[in-house]
Amino acid sequence: MATTTKIRLRVLVRASGGPRYAVALAVDALGTGLLRPFLLLYGVMVLRLSAPATGVAMTVGVVVGLVCLPAVGRWLDRGARSAVVAASMLVRVLGVALLPAAPAGNVWLFATAALFLGIGNQAWPAAHAAVVATVAHGRERDAALAAGRALRNAGLGAGALLATASLAGGTTALQVLAAVTGLAYLAAGALAWSVRLRTHPAAVPAEGGSGEPAPRMRVLLAANVVYVFCLNVPEIALPLILVTQMHASPVWSAAIFVANTLLVVTLQVPVTVLMSRFSRRTVLALAGVVLAASYLGFLAATSLGHGWGAPAVAAVSVVCTIGEIVYAGSATALVTALAPARLLGRALSRFQLSTGFGLAVSPAVITTLASYGSAALWGSLAAATLLSASAVAAESSRRPHRACTARRGVRDDA
Repeated sequence: MATTTKIRLRVLVRASGGPRYAVALAVDALGTGLLRPFLLLYGVMVLRLSAPATGVAMTVGVVVGLVCLPAVGRWLDRGARSAVVAASMLVRVLGVALLPAAPAGNVWLFATAALFLGIGNQAWPAAHAAVVATVAHGRERDAALAAGRALRNAGLGAGALLATASLAGGTTALQVLAAVTGLAYLAAGALAWSVRLRTHPAAVPAEGGSGEPAPRMRVLLAANVVYVFCLNVPEIALPLILVTQMHASPVWSAAIFVANTLLVVTLQVPVTVLMSRFSRRTVLALAGVVLAASYLGFLAATSLGHGWGAPAVAAVSVVCTIGEIVYAGSATALVTALAPARLLGRALSRFQLSTGFGLAVSPAVITTLASYGSAALWGSLAAATLLSASAVAAESSRRPHRACTARRGVRDDA
């Protein structure tokens, strides 16, 4: 098994698409961090929409954005790579441009803006993974995917901090943030387009031919819907529990979110490289065990009461973030290893569809379970995640499907 043992910045940049592409990712993430956490406030404060109407419009934008994924997959399978990434960035320019054009009280233009932003946000992960899978191979590809996630989290965090510092300016500051975000998306899209990376689509055999079969990923996709709940734990579950049930200071929630971002930025690549000595399925199953253990840890921490409860939750959140890092470093990499070259785009779009669905339903599921108490929330999440990890582990115990890496003709360990 080929194992990446050293981290070289130059190698990671090359494997991630090159310097221009890396700059495009950083600029795009910075722009996203400037506006995405405050899009709800833009609707409420600038457009004078009600909070429920704003929230529904944003949710509809995210869900309808998922509908574009099959088309994204087919476009990728026709050989497009950097063009799809650029399109995912440029379509968000349209969304941001609609925000200042929307008159106060007009929920439809705001919903249309949220739709364009949703399309871009849903299309980008699959397109980016396809770019990395085209220029990098084997475990180097896994490290490059991890580096992309670390870079994106750093950009998102920096953008959010800049936006937070600017919010004292009120509605004018939000309008300026929207304008800067649009410019950032435009610049990032132009940079990504200039990379001009594409691949010749593998010949698709006629019906009944002997081509590589499509990977059976039903277990992986179903498990991913549950795994992805961990991404909303720092943003939704923990603030909800800490503030409304434990009556702790909101500072604890903010500190946990900042720590989560810093840990992802600093540890995503090293942990992914460290785990490369094991098969990706095994690592993904291990991630589920770590996440389930952290959920049980949250259950124990919330029983400690007001004094020690919040610090205990913060400590357990580190374990949850480690589980998130292990999951993120193995899941997409496993999909790219399983999928034949001719079906890579469709496989990645199906995976992103499961991710987007999980992210869309998790806030409602988390808040509903939390209303029944900590035991219902954390116990249900732990049981569902352990069940998903068991299913992934059971798949790994069977004869693994090894996807042929078309660019080098070697078989990739999954």
